[in-house]
Order: sequence, then C-alpha cells, then structure tokens
Amino acid sequence: MDRRSAQAPASVIMIRPHHFSPNEETAKDNAFQQLDIIRSRDEIAKDAYDEASKAAKTLEDKGVKVHIFEDTGTKTPDSVFPNNWFSTHPGGHVAIYPMYAENRRLERRYDVIEMLKSEYRVQDIIDYSGLEPDGLFLEGTGAMVLDHIDRTAYAIKSNRTDPVALERFCTHFGYEPMVFDALDEKGKAIYHTNVLMCVATDFVMIGLDMITNALRRSEIVKRFETSGRDVIALTNDQIARFAGNALELQSNKGRLLALSKTAFEALKADQIAIIEQSTTIIPLTIPTIELAGGSVRCMLAGIHLLPR
Repeated sequence: MDRRSAQAPASVIMIRPHHFSPNEETAKDNAFQQLDIIRSRDEIAKDAYDEASKAAKTLEDKGVKVHIFEDTGTKTPDSVFPNNWFSTHPGGHVAIYPMYAENRRLERRYDVIEMLKSEYRVQDIIDYSGLEPDGLFLEGTGAMVLDHIDRTAYAIKSNRTDPVALERFCTHFGYEPMVFDALDEKGKAIYHTNVLMCVATDFVMIGLDMITNALRRSEIVKRFETSGRDVIALTNDQIARFAGNALELQSNKGRLLALSKTAFEALKADQIAIIEQSTTIIPLTIPTIELAGGSVRCMLAGIHLLPR
C-alpha cells in the first residue's frame, strides 16, 4: 500500500473557476455534456467554484499537495480541466498541447508553467500549440491515457487526437502509441480517452464494450494482464457516469484513487473490492462540474516532476 509508483503523482494542479459553464464550442463532439435549465448561470458558476474548492481541500486533507490557481476570466468556461493543455513527465519534461476548440486555447497559462519551473525540476518544455493552425490537435492527458510504467500512450481516434501530433509526442517523450476506435451506443466517437479508461498501478478501469475492433480490444486487455494489472471492465452506463474518469494519486499514507461521487456510486461491490486492494477510494462531489462533460480526472493535472 505504501509502495510509490511512477503512475501516481503526489501533487496536482487545479484551476478554480469563477465563471464556469458548459462550453458551447465543445458540445458538438462531447456527448457527456449536459444542460441545466433549473439553475441560473450565476448559480451554476458559484456551485462549480464551491465544488472545486471542496475537492481541493479533500485531496489536501488526504495528503496530496494541491497547487490551486484562480480563473477569473469569462472566456474560458472549461478552465477547470487543465489536464488538456499541459502535462508533466519524469526527468523534468513538460508538454504544452494544441487544443481543438478555439476558446480552450485561452486556458494556457504561463504563470502555471513558471510555478512549475520555480518549485520543481524542469529541464525542458516542448510546446505543440503551434500545430493548431494546421488543424493538428492533441488534448493532453484527455486525448491520451498514459501508462507511465509500461510507456504506452492509449488514444481514441477523435477530433481531439490527431495521429501526427500523437506520433510527435510519443517520439519526444518515449511512449508507444496504442490507437483505437471507441464509440458510444449511438455510434458517436468518444471525445477523450480519459473518460473511457483509467490506468492505475495495479489495475485498469476500462469500457471495453465501446472499443469497436475486437482484435484491438483483446490486444489492449492482454497488454494490461501481462503487466500484472487487474482489468476492471466498465459498462457503458458506468462510463456515462464517469467511472472511467479517475486518477490514482500518491499520499504520505499510500495510494489513493480520486473519482467523483457519481462515478463511485456507479461501481459494483466486486469492482470496488479490486480497487481497494491497492488504493483508498476518495469520492469527490462535483455534479455541477460534470455538466461540462468531464469529471475528476479532467480536473487534476498530475505533477510527475521532482521538487526543488
């Protein structure tokens, strides 16, 4: 339980939104987004602010270091999901990503990068955002789910994941790309890989039924089983309730699994039992933020860097 893992960061960056709302620019290809016709826009924004604040405090109380930044701008409705525009990697490497929706490009904050450089050992920064004018997008650890142990980048084909950009990232950062198609029950492509699957140290949670190619599905399962992980197959309904959108973290008392209360309540007893063999489950209550089509994993940008 106390064994540290390359898969589980001990610190995260969160963005606390002051003007949250579901993003109209991303609604076309994000089937997880929902409308709230009961609350006013200001009420939704306040509730999202409160949910992010409470989530950050819960993680800190559990021993995770949280660097929280405020977003007071009115043109970045998805700013609460920073994992899409940057990622950090062992060895002191940072990547900045090209974003599909134009208003999401405004989320990139160089005060975040400067904080990383001042408090952690950063050796280099590779900025892929210049690919945007060419229509090449790769939305960070939303588009990719990274297995830091086996050095594999799992990625669903979508508007948010261009194979050229993915290949460049994998070449620079030393991952093998594992690309596949995944569709929901209506035949719509899953917009981000991290709503379909979570890779932890000792287990993986994955919506296998959504992977359309049976051979590729078997290959993915075999790869995880070969690495010694338990494979927890999630149903389509569990995926819709964000059970795949979780992140393993490291505290001073052991490893944790951060996920939403919505996701936790969708899990079955036998699935929870497997997860609790190696992690402590931390459910976070964020129903307002989930209106935007993302959940806990999207809110947490893990820091895989050594502190100064």
